[in-house]
Amino acid sequence: MTKKLLAAILIMCIFTVAVYAAIDDYLILTDIGPYILSRPQAFFPGEPPTGGPREYDRSGILATTDHFPDHADKTYEVMYMGGGSGNPSPTVQVTQHAGVDSDRWLLHEVDKGFRTSLGIPGDSYGPRQIDGQTVLEFGGGGREYRWLSGNKVVRIQYTDLQMEKPEPIEVVRAYLVKHPSTLSAITLRQLRSTENKTTWIKDEMERRLWLCDKWFMQLQLGKVQESQVLQESVKSMVVFLDYREKYYSVAAASEKNLLAGYLNTNNGTGIRTKLAEYKMWWQANKSAAINL
Repeated sequence: MTKKLLAAILIMCIFTVAVYAAIDDYLILTDIGPYILSRPQAFFPGEPPTGGPREYDRSGILATTDHFPDHADKTYEVMYMGGGSGNPSPTVQVTQHAGVDSDRWLLHEVDKGFRTSLGIPGDSYGPRQIDGQTVLEFGGGGREYRWLSGNKVVRIQYTDLQMEKPEPIEVVRAYLVKHPSTLSAITLRQLRSTENKTTWIKDEMERRLWLCDKWFMQLQLGKVQESQVLQESVKSMVVFLDYREKYYSVAAASEKNLLAGYLNTNNGTGIRTKLAEYKMWWQANKSAAINL
């Protein structure tokens, strides 16, 4: 055995112990039934190992929802190999949030990934009870399970384009034991009710204006560049306008063009003025009925 290969094996062992010790609170670092834990592999002598459990400084699946970055989220991820038995190979992701102001929207943001761009629950999305615990599930080209465990977001996902493989229920159950769901029970009928849709849509409009205020506060505190604040604020204001047009029948095209012009000219005053206008409109109209 060459010295380089011995060095690679030593690096792999050190890496494995160090990483496993750091993320054991979040990931299950053993095989689960027929599902084999992906472990670090040293493919090239002298190079760090690849694969196995990973740790990231980011918001996990909530990054796509414009989750506000007012704290340091930690995301832990690992795959379990299904082997040659026809089982899928699910990936587990657990994100620890800090319980700060932006985490008031955690459930809304977890739910968002299973809805259309205008807030309607997708056809393949519904709640499910597993061992007496509530999980949000989406099935299509595979399955995805999501739930909250306090301020932790748990996601288990696998690909199965033909929907022929058995679901990795052993993995889901094991993680429900490690991170019990804190979601309240809800039925599919309740999820698809007019009341649920209305509440979610109005919450998204509220959240978008809240996001603008949060970004401008970061600018006031000197923590971010003005260009980023203007871009993020206009993005959320455009979403707000799209929802207002769809559900309150207020035309959005001219307003969106105006905001685009302000952004192109770096007109922060114009953007702030429009934000104040939208907030006043929302206060006057958010309790009104919407057109679903």
